[in-house]
Amino acid sequence: MSKLDSQLAEDRALRDAALALFKADLAFIRTDIRERGVGARLADRLGEGTRDMVDDAVDYAETNSGKIAAGALAAIVWFARGPIMDAIGRLFGEDGDGAEEPPAPDNRSANKRSREERKRS
Repeated sequence: MSKLDSQLAEDRALRDAALALFKADLAFIRTDIRERGVGARLADRLGEGTRDMVDDAVDYAETNSGKIAAGALAAIVWFARGPIMDAIGRLFGEDGDGAEEPPAPDNRSANKRSREERKRS
C-alpha cells in the first residue's frame, strides 16, 4: 500500500468513527427527549440558569458589600428626596417655596343656591 492509500484508509476510519459517535449522540438525544419532554428540559435549564445567576449575585454581594450598601442608600435617598427636602425646609423655617397658592374654594353650591333663589323670586 502506498502512503496515499494508507492515509486515505486512516481518514476513512476517522470519518466512520466520527459518524458513529454522532449517530450514537443523536440516538441518545432522541431517547432522552422521548422520556422527558422539551418543556421539562427547558424548565430545568431555566432553573439551573437562575440558580447560577443567584449564586453569582451572592458572590458579588459578599465581595462588594460596601458598594451594595452605598447603592441601596442612594436609591433610598433618591426615592425619599421629597420628604427630605420638606424636612430641611421646615428645619430652616421655610413653609415651602411660596410659589404655590392654596386652591380656590369650590363655589358651585353657592352658585346653585343663588340660581334657585332667583327662580323663586
